[in-house]
Amino acid sequence: MKYDSIDVCEVSVIHDDVLATVRDKMPPEEPLYEVSELFKVFGDSTRARIICALNIEEMCVCDLAALLHMTHSAVSHQLRLLKVSRIVKSRKEGRVVYYSLDTHIAEIFAMAFDHVMEKFER
Repeated sequence: MKYDSIDVCEVSVIHDDVLATVRDKMPPEEPLYEVSELFKVFGDSTRARIICALNIEEMCVCDLAALLHMTHSAVSHQLRLLKVSRIVKSRKEGRVVYYSLDTHIAEIFAMAFDHVMEKFER
């Protein structure tokens, strides 16, 4: 991956007014930690593929395993991680459990995907 160089300040100046504003608006450490953990869960390509599939349609483990060419066990493991992170939710219909994205996750995924796709549209 090629990184563009960034511009840096040529002088060392502390902007106390900016620091005061940002300090007042910064959330506590715990929610920031939780955001970081959420992005770690998103940071796995297998889980990203599952999220992408569930963004299109709710699916059961069998369907996800067939779609992604994975074992039921491997898909179940990933779904368990996604469920603990509140990224997916499940509902049971008879003997089949269907998975779908939890609230707001579709929006987060769509925004992240749009951001990445800008690279390919240039």
